[in-house]
Amino acid sequence: ESVKIATDGIALIVNRQNADSIFNLNTLQKVFSGEITRWEEITPGASVGEIQVVFDHPNSSTVRYVIDSICGEKRLSERCHAAGTNREVIDYVARTRGALGVIGVNWISDARDSLCRDFLEEVQVARVSRADRATYGNSYQPYQYYLYTGQYPLCRDIYILLNDPRSGLPSGLTSFFSGSRGQRIVLKAGLLPATMPVNIVNVRDQI
Repeated sequence: ESVKIATDGIALIVNRQNADSIFNLNTLQKVFSGEITRWEEITPGASVGEIQVVFDHPNSSTVRYVIDSICGEKRLSERCHAAGTNREVIDYVARTRGALGVIGVNWISDARDSLCRDFLEEVQVARVSRADRATYGNSYQPYQYYLYTGQYPLCRDIYILLNDPRSGLPSGLTSFFSGSRGQRIVLKAGLLPATMPVNIVNVRDQI
């Protein structure tokens, strides 16, 4: 039995000095497959230079997601490289103007976590659009609400695969994660719970 417990997102991060922070899926496919290698191919006149794509680990789930869900039939470019961990990806992007980092959304989604706030001060989170022409208005960051509505396209479902004919401890654990307390843990981990509604709050500087 498969039980959906959450939806995860893939976050793209760029250096704070890089003006290119909005992408569509077609552009991302060309970047990851190596058809686009320089930032000026995305934005004419950009002075950042070569695009340096960095993942956490060559065998990580984020790499597998990019290969399966973004590149499609195209192979992942050999120009992409791995930094080792998500923290090292963030560090690399923070000090490299031309870098494009790929990490799990939970690393940048909890504003209450001082570590997440530090990460967001070092890099900027890119916006991604499903439209052929990406603009600020039709592009979204990987907030839980936009994962919920499907407006942020880089997302994946998380399941528990249950094989427990005796309805023992595995079934109990699955029930816990599917229940209210377990779903709150999922929410605080920066993922989108499968069974809990989420809210979006717009904060204005002036009333």
